[in-house]
Amino acid sequence: MAGESFVPAALRAAKKKEQDKMATMTLEHTEVKKLTLEEETNPWEAQAARFDLAAEKLKLDPGICKVLRSPAREIIVHIPVGMDDGTIEVFTGYRVQHSIARGPAKGGIRFSPDVSLDEVRALASWMTWKCAVVNIPFGGAKGGVICDPKKMSQGELERMTRRYTAELIEFIGPEKDVPAPDMGTNEQTMAWIMDTYSMHMRQTVTSVVTGKPVNIGGSRGRREATGRGIAVVCDQALKALDMPVQGCRVIVQGFGNVGSNAAKILFDKGYTIIGLAEYDGALSNPEGLDIGALLEHRAKAGTINGFAGGVAVDKSELLTWPCEILIPAATENVITSQNADKLQCRILCEGANGPTTIVADDILEAKGVFVIPDILANAGGVTTSYFEWVQDRMGYFWTEAEVNQRLERIMIDSFDDVLSYAKSHQVNNRTAAYMLAIDRVAYTTKQRGIYA
Repeated sequence: MAGESFVPAALRAAKKKEQDKMATMTLEHTEVKKLTLEEETNPWEAQAARFDLAAEKLKLDPGICKVLRSPAREIIVHIPVGMDDGTIEVFTGYRVQHSIARGPAKGGIRFSPDVSLDEVRALASWMTWKCAVVNIPFGGAKGGVICDPKKMSQGELERMTRRYTAELIEFIGPEKDVPAPDMGTNEQTMAWIMDTYSMHMRQTVTSVVTGKPVNIGGSRGRREATGRGIAVVCDQALKALDMPVQGCRVIVQGFGNVGSNAAKILFDKGYTIIGLAEYDGALSNPEGLDIGALLEHRAKAGTINGFAGGVAVDKSELLTWPCEILIPAATENVITSQNADKLQCRILCEGANGPTTIVADDILEAKGVFVIPDILANAGGVTTSYFEWVQDRMGYFWTEAEVNQRLERIMIDSFDDVLSYAKSHQVNNRTAAYMLAIDRVAYTTKQRGIYA
């Protein structure tokens, strides 16, 4: 099929030894600690190790383990794009569908120069577990294109997005795989995907993607949903640990959609945001940053730097400052074996996907840090994407208050489920979240059976 390429036989053979080894469920913490830093920060290896640990504790059937451990489909496309200067550039894109056992695959599309197949595989599997943790009827998928969107014009991005969509036209759809925004993509990207898909279907299909503009089928509250979900689980963590909101110091790494909305909602709730790190700098104020004023400053200046309400600090050191809650909301692998022992937070709430490595997990557990894992903490986005998909399919849209109320209920119930699982199985929160998710997907897989 034009533009489609599956994983080469050589790569499959190279993976077989690893898959066979991991499927035997012999991974122990002592082995994990022997990982090199490169292995430690490989997102696919990290999620696989966590899967194996949870599956072992669940005593998961080895056959089901093999099914759930591997993605169902991996697609590689090479996308020719006419650039503004008249040249033709060929971009490489991926779409990995990890599981459709519980419903259509669901997952974002990221545009970044750092996109890799291993990263997309890991993110697709995390989406499977994330959807299962919050108990919504989706499987997991993820997509990405290797490019630098900051160096591309709007026209170039549109042409690349539309061609990428056309190459995947047989594999996506409301009942197959529903993309959404991620790093380097936004509402406009989703509008292009929706329009391209609709032109091929010869009818408007709003439910093919989520995270769209509200006027073409997007959901109210979707833009803020991930940050709002983070705020909800922070509230629940304070209740679980009997800690007050007043005087609760928060440090946020990343001031994109997730970090900025989480910071603003927490600020409005009375939390004290003492530090904030971005890719181009960091700010601190022991009395608390005024997040509303900071958002206004960034809108005008294009950066958080120069904000009068805070002092510039070293962004790499900010993560290790004393605080009650640390929220990494940027990229993967910011907390590793190299810095985990330096963290001084009481609660780690993972706004990003995969910000903590598996080796760092052991260090944080030994330090007594209360971790709210990514597959729970940042699930507000996919939960409200589910709401958008439902609203598109029924042609009736809820108010923002209704969306936020439904989101809060699901996040609270899911938080309670994870803590209950952790207590009953005597494991940490991350392992509990994985066990809960894997248990749900495995149960559905067994019910459906293996088609042959």
